[in-house]
Amino acid sequence: MTDNSSTTWIKASASSGAGQCVEMRRRAGGVDVRDSKHPEAPALSFTNAEFAAWLDGAKKGEFDHLA
Repeated sequence: MTDNSSTTWIKASASSGAGQCVEMRRRAGGVDVRDSKHPEAPALSFTNAEFAAWLDGAKKGEFDHLA
C-alpha cells in the first residue's frame, strides 16, 4: 500500500519501544495502520471518516473495556 502522498509512519509517544505498538500514517483519502513488529505485512486502510469515527469513540472511552 504505497503511494507518493503518504506521510511517514508514526507511533504514540507512550509506546514501550519493545515493539508492542501500532504505527499510523496519513495517506491521500485516509489513514493506514500497521503492526510495528511486522512492518512488511499489509496495513489496514481506513477512510478519513472511518478513522475519525474510531478516534471519537476512543476519546469517549468506548473501547476501554478491551484493554
